[in-house]
Parts: sequence; structure tokens; C-alpha cells
Amino acid sequence: MLETVIGVDYGTDSVRSVLVDASNGQELAAAIFAYPRWAEGRYCDPAKSQFRQHPLDYVEGLEATIKECLQKAGPQAAAAVKAISIDTTGSTPVAVDKAGAPLALLPAFRENPNAMFVLWKDHVSVNEAAQINEHAKKFDTNYLQFVGGIYSSEWYWAKLLHVLRTDISVRDACYGWVEHCDWIPFLLTGGTDFSQLKRGICSAGHKALWATEFGGMPPDAFFSSLDPLLAGYANKQFAEALPADQPAGKLSPEWAAKLGLTTDVVVGIGAFDAHMGAVGGQIEPYYLSKVMGTSTCDMLVAPMEEMRGVLVKGICGQVPGSVVPGMLGMEAGQSAFGDTYAWFRKMIMEFTGGLLQASSIIDKETAKKLEAELNEKFITVLATQASALPLGEQDELAVDWLNGRRTPDANQELKGSITGLHLGTDAARIFKALVEATCFGARAIVERFRQEGVPVKGLIGLGGVARKSPYIMQTMANVMQMPIKIHRSTQTCAAGAAMFAATAAGIYHTVQEAMEAMGQGFDMEYQPDTGLANYYNQRYARCQAQGAFTDSHKNHAL
Repeated sequence: MLETVIGVDYGTDSVRSVLVDASNGQELAAAIFAYPRWAEGRYCDPAKSQFRQHPLDYVEGLEATIKECLQKAGPQAAAAVKAISIDTTGSTPVAVDKAGAPLALLPAFRENPNAMFVLWKDHVSVNEAAQINEHAKKFDTNYLQFVGGIYSSEWYWAKLLHVLRTDISVRDACYGWVEHCDWIPFLLTGGTDFSQLKRGICSAGHKALWATEFGGMPPDAFFSSLDPLLAGYANKQFAEALPADQPAGKLSPEWAAKLGLTTDVVVGIGAFDAHMGAVGGQIEPYYLSKVMGTSTCDMLVAPMEEMRGVLVKGICGQVPGSVVPGMLGMEAGQSAFGDTYAWFRKMIMEFTGGLLQASSIIDKETAKKLEAELNEKFITVLATQASALPLGEQDELAVDWLNGRRTPDANQELKGSITGLHLGTDAARIFKALVEATCFGARAIVERFRQEGVPVKGLIGLGGVARKSPYIMQTMANVMQMPIKIHRSTQTCAAGAAMFAATAAGIYHTVQEAMEAMGQGFDMEYQPDTGLANYYNQRYARCQAQGAFTDSHKNHAL
């Protein structure tokens, strides 16, 4: 008898759902929903690094994509569904009331960005993160030891403190602070009491400072002595954090009716997209699984017994069971990867599009179509031109901190830079420098793991950039001087969520069993050009020096 599961993947721009045969991982149907409010740029201010998303984008997308999957699969599809699991971006938390409802769903707050989900890439809380880092030095217990020793503005407590400080109305109405990946299962299971909301070990350990060594959260005194506004939040957050192979509950009658499913459907504990994506991409011990999208999240798992006494400095956390239950999960990443290329395209194409619209030679509809065509071809054509360029020691050189630095050593105040510009510099040469910069940023992560005693045996590439950009992937292999194998699935995060759903439903005893049965394998591999090792070693050293200069002058006018 056919048993199916649904994996739901909340990305930065859209949510996608897949309906999967639990016996072999075959995708039976898929659907994508672009967030309409986000697409309009509402509630965001890029100049201030403010990026907010309305919960209605999430709720509408959840219903639309699951219903579309079931419709595509046919009239008998609903009866075979055994479980749903979700992943989301993170840290992407929101202020909720005592019932666990995001404040932006209440009439008084529906247009207030501070009452909405604070997206991972929102960096308005850099001062709060810096204060947390300084404050932590006052305590005998190092409460930052399991998050690489540095707290980031991309994370849970910094975002909460900033919202509480800047918006009195939200502060007064806020009862709790909840990650996106924890709220969706709560929603699906019909939760109406914040105290009953179940938290995942993934978000709790990597972003909220939860650790078994602390008995859960750091004590309330740690937070209230930083700022009295945080008093009580640690105590009412969560004493327990669960791995994503566990059920959060069953589908509520309301959501069962909306989706056309039954209340027997299991809803799994949620986790972050890269963590479930690593599972969907069949992560192996000591292989760095790189989920490459707007940013990168780099996941590495290792046996617990081999990691005793190892604390990796400057990464985004090491948490037992956060990726694969039973293994230590370690997270790193880059704050901008695909976003770096998207910035370059936008910078040129928005200006070009404006010129086309103002043209007196072609009509506006033709101009619009031409702009869309140019946008579609932009990266592909640039990659072709960049790959044909000769390699020289004095080529233009970039540092990839356009959205700050995530790993190693989080610092969201840093800025990107490009040097070596001259009158012969063209778009292809700048694009080459940006691609090399993102690859050098990836290399810095690998080198940090190795410096801290954690071997990196190979690379696994996941996501749209990995599958669609041969030039970028070949440059990555050359810079790293390691092969990188590309997973066949185009939806590894959603596929990973489906594997967790199958485990939560009891179809498989462990996530490892689900990976083995449902994994789709690899269909591409990029081998490094060993003849370029010296060139990229020299370029990498220069990039590191340029980054150090940029860092040392970040607070000074040049």
C-alpha cells in the first residue's frame, strides 16, 4: 500500500512543498508559492538591513502548495499521506501573544514590521549582538561556547532585544518569541497555548543558546542583567528541545479540513532549511554539505564520541542531534552567496531596465519583455565570459562581505570590497572577482574547521547555485582543491523534510534509514584543476589580507 509524506521548505523568497513516496523518495508532485508581500518589498528597508516577512505569506503559501501537490497527484493522494514536516530559514523569529499567535495576525499589528517575522538576513540588531558578546565575558560559565564563541545579529536573542527596545507597543503585547520552524508545526497541530509550543533542538541549540550542559537555557539572570527588558523570557521559553525525527502532534481538525487530509497525519518537529537540506542531500560524516542559495549554510556531522572535548571557534554552533539525531551537528556559512551575484545583476539591470522603459524607440511592453530576457541571461552570459578570461596575479580581487560575515567569526558590520579596478575592468572581470570571493569565503570555513581539529574529507553541493552554475562550482573545486559532488535532487531541503516526516511517522526507525531508502544520489562531480593550486593559493592569501585591511578600517573613513 502506498505511503506518502509531505516535505515543506520555507525559503527566503518562496515556500515549496513536495509529495513524496516514502518507500523510495520519488517525488510525486511539487508546488511553489512566491511570497506576494515579500515580492513587493513590503516591510523591508535594505539600506538599514531590515528584512521582515508577514506571517500571512507563510500561512497562505502552506495551504496553497500542499493543496496543489494533492491536486496534481490525483483524487486518491490525500488518503496515502502519513506525515508532514517543515523546514524554514533561520534564525527567523516572531513576537507572539499568550495563545502563540504572531502579533502581525492581530488587527492592531497587521502592518507593523516589528510584529512580523524578523528574517535571518535582518541585521538591525548588530549593537545588541555586540552587547551580548561583551556581556557574556562577565560570567564564569561561557554561555557562547556552543555557538562558536560569538553571538550574531542574525540570531534569536539579539533580534528579540532590538524589537523590545525599539517598539513599545510590540513590547507590551509580546508574550513570547518563537522561531518560524517551531511556529508552523504549532499552527498545523492547532496550538492555542504558548506554553504548549514544542521547540526543536536545531533552532534552540544553534541560535537560542539552549544546551543540555546548561540544563536548557542560560539562567534568567544572564539575560535580565544584560537588559531588564529580557527578564522572564528565558524561563518561559522552553526547558525541552526535541530532534526533528520526533512528532510535534497530529494535524488539527481545522487544517485537516483546509488541506483535505485526516487528523491521523503526523506533524514533525521543525528545523532549519540547511539542516534538513543536508539530510535530503545525504550528508556523510566529515563531508561539508553546502546548501547554496541566497546565502550558504554549511553543515558537517561527526560521531559524538569523536568530538568529545572539541569546541570549534567562530562557527554557528555545534549541537547534538541538530542535523542527524545521534550525531553532532556543526553549522557554518556565508551571509551572502547567491545574493552577491543577485546584487551585481540588480545593480546593472535596474538601471538598464529604467533606460529601456524610457526609450522612445520601443514600446513599454517590448521594453519590459526585453528587460526580463536580459535578466534571465545575465548570469549565464557573464559566467561564460568570465570563464574565458586569462588568469593573472593582478586580476581584480573582491571580499564577499556584502551582507557581513557569518563564518568564521561572525561580524555583520563588515562590508565587501573590490580592488584592482582599472579602465579595462568590465562586467565579466568584476563577476569573476565576485565568484572567486564567494569561493574564498567558503575556503575560509574549511580552513577554520581544520585548524580546530575537525577534518573535512569532501564537499557536497546542494541547491540552485550548485546545480545551475558550472563555472561557480568549478571555481569552488579549484579554490578548495577538493572535489565537490552535486546532489541530483533540486529540492534537497523539501526532500530532507520528507525524510524527517517519514521518520516521525514511524515508517523508518532512524533518519539514516530514511536517507538510505529515499535518497536520490549524486549525478555530477567537479574535480579540481591541480595546475591552478598555486594561483588560487596566492589569490586566497591576498584576499585574506584585503579582508583584514577592510576589517581594521571598518569604523574609519578612508
